[in-house]
Amino acid sequence: MDKKAKPHYLGHRKRLREKFQRLGSVGLQDYELLELLLTFSFSRKDVKSIAKHLIKQFGSFGAVFDASLEDLKAVKDIGEQSALLIKLMKESFSTYLSEKMRKKNLVSSPQAAVDFARVKLAGLPHEEFMIIYLNTKNEVIGSEIIHEGTIDKAVIYPRRIIESALKHHAAGVLLVHNHPSGHTEASNDDKRVTHTIMKAANIVDIKVIDHIIVGKNGYFSFVEENLLEDIK
Repeated sequence: MDKKAKPHYLGHRKRLREKFQRLGSVGLQDYELLELLLTFSFSRKDVKSIAKHLIKQFGSFGAVFDASLEDLKAVKDIGEQSALLIKLMKESFSTYLSEKMRKKNLVSSPQAAVDFARVKLAGLPHEEFMIIYLNTKNEVIGSEIIHEGTIDKAVIYPRRIIESALKHHAAGVLLVHNHPSGHTEASNDDKRVTHTIMKAANIVDIKVIDHIIVGKNGYFSFVEENLLEDIK
């Protein structure tokens, strides 16, 4: 009696894994990276079409990981386990970047904060305002989401920001928020909020080292644009 033929996708999975081992992520298409990830969730299914559908559904590879857990679970053929795996990868990378950012002087190494902030906030559909707390050497000692807003604006309470900074024994803070539109240029409201926070921080001798706005299209730094000095 002939042996039952193995499913065709098993050989494809092996080739995909070998390709990744040889070439890393640069050797794979976006859908192949997602496909390889999904093989750890689907043990008996060809997942190429699922990976391609996810990217088409959300618009890009990155947008798949930015999608909410509920939105992922709502996609055909994506169950809770696969949705959790995708979100786990996003949060794991965010934690990795947060760890890399710690103990770095963010005045001399601001890119570490930008990379962390973009992964954490850039793809969200609503505004969030985050504070990165710094010690006297401008090294990161923690971070926290202070406010979650609507798609239009976040309501910022300077008093709460200063109270949180004091609770963390911070000597300085780096302000971060996202623009869901993807356009990162600072608005007049952004400038007014920054000015108000800086005035409150100066009273208790806490330094605001920058305000970074992140979005899908990049980032905006008040320091790089010479705006922080203008509003002191």
